[in-house]
Amino acid sequence: MNTIPRRVVTGIKDGKSVIIEDQQSENAVEHLPGLIISDIWNTQKMPAGLDLETRISNTGFPQTPKNGTYFRYVVIPPDKDLGVEIKAGEPHPMMHQTPTLDYIIILSGELYLIMEEGETLLKPGDIVIQRGTNHAWSNRSEEPCIQLAVLIDAEI
Repeated sequence: MNTIPRRVVTGIKDGKSVIIEDQQSENAVEHLPGLIISDIWNTQKMPAGLDLETRISNTGFPQTPKNGTYFRYVVIPPDKDLGVEIKAGEPHPMMHQTPTLDYIIILSGELYLIMEEGETLLKPGDIVIQRGTNHAWSNRSEEPCIQLAVLIDAEI
């Protein structure tokens, strides 16, 4: 399985800033063939507490805590490797909606953002502000796409 880059978590010890964790992420899960998700960090309230993390289950579709956030690392494989059948004239089978405001950055590869009406090709460095709308991702290339996402609980 793909390893997720290290996490560096800071804290305070004896009144000074310190690194308290520096290791590979431990919760990388392959939900579908090649679809690897790691929920790197979360918060349980707003304003965010800076105390220790409350670990959450890694799910295929995010379940952001009420008044909380998720920080996700996602590897999206090419459609042909995913094992999902895409039928012409029908909604994408991975179409979904979350009650969140999402900040998404494409790190590598390419990916189509599919909406109920229209789609756009995303490439490394592109940023998506996803505002609680129904959407899906489609990787029509030959290489995996890696994205980072911060999901913030929102009212829709």
